[in-house]
Amino acid sequence: MPLALLRRPDPDHLEVQHEGVRFRIALRRRPTARRITLRVSAATGEVVITLPSRTAVNTAQRFATSHAGWIAARLARLPERVTFEPGASVPLRGEPHRVCLRGARGGVRVEREADGPVLSVACDPAHVARRIRDFLAREARSDLTEAVERYTPRLGQRPVRMTLRDTRSRWGSCTARGELNFSWRLILAPPMVLDYLVAHEMAHLREMNHSPRFWALLRELCPNVDAAEAWLKRNGASLHRYG
Repeated sequence: MPLALLRRPDPDHLEVQHEGVRFRIALRRRPTARRITLRVSAATGEVVITLPSRTAVNTAQRFATSHAGWIAARLARLPERVTFEPGASVPLRGEPHRVCLRGARGGVRVEREADGPVLSVACDPAHVARRIRDFLAREARSDLTEAVERYTPRLGQRPVRMTLRDTRSRWGSCTARGELNFSWRLILAPPMVLDYLVAHEMAHLREMNHSPRFWALLRELCPNVDAAEAWLKRNGASLHRYG
């Protein structure tokens, strides 16, 4: 009988402790993996251990336990989560906005006060987070649509459709069918970043690669390639801590 059939199913996670704090580690197997790897997602704070097909779970547990201090240190360096709630500071187009709850009905609107811009939310307190997220997604779609319309005549091509998602591994993508996908979290970044991502993915409508021709086309479309990529490299992961 094959060994794989005799082995117990893997648990979905392991646990380790460090200085009295317990950490949960998602367990994954990958047939192509040649060794155990451990990573901490800068975007979500999730800790993942990946195993080769034949590595025993007990071996993975010992490996994780021996790295408990490393896990604690990596998690400690991650920025704190910011929930969408009254009093929180949430960036909109790169500018911090303070969340205020005002009234029971009326949705979300931007207001300017003496101490800075405000996201004024009027709803049941239990629905604040959802209302803010929906508002940000609508603003993102509006800005992305405007950028697509601006680049369409310059490129001479239009995407088949555009979809908003909450992706963790990439900010945008373009399919072979000409469909564009973007993270709604781009609305949290400065406008030049969103504009660059639209130019980048639309350039793929003509060049479905990252060849020199692609980069030449992108730089012709967008003057802020280097500045936007530098901003994303420094700050991109922090956009995932909101909400």
